[in-house]
Amino acid sequence: MVLRLARAKAEEVAGRLAARGAKEGWVLAADTTVALGAKVLEKPRDAAHARAMLKSLSGRVHTVHTGVCLVELAPLPREAAAFVEATKVFFRRLSAAEIQDYVATGEPLDKAGAYGIQGAAGAFVRRIEGDYCNVVGLPLARVVETLAGL
Repeated sequence: MVLRLARAKAEEVAGRLAARGAKEGWVLAADTTVALGAKVLEKPRDAAHARAMLKSLSGRVHTVHTGVCLVELAPLPREAAAFVEATKVFFRRLSAAEIQDYVATGEPLDKAGAYGIQGAAGAFVRRIEGDYCNVVGLPLARVVETLAGL
């Protein structure tokens, strides 16, 4: 799913740039989501949905998936590389008050899984297995390695 969405974003931007006469360059697009088992947690609809998501993540392990697609504009837009990075995130148990206070900040409302590890919710994370930057939303090291290989 995240790779499909990243690819669609990259192709949309590449098409717009090509229509404006761009003949060279790169488009990088990414999409991130959180999976709790088989359940996908995208961005919450509202504060109540964010509270429910955080309650479901409390004391559990989930996986953050980021799809990345790189498109080269010259000579025509074409996909150069695409991949999915996955990182396991281990949340500690959260109290109802912690969840309520965090949601009240507004921070979780535009984030997959209703939290941003780089913000106040970093205190919810006991540990991760994988790339921290992936949880933020862009697996930077892998992007740089991929670009170097191109």
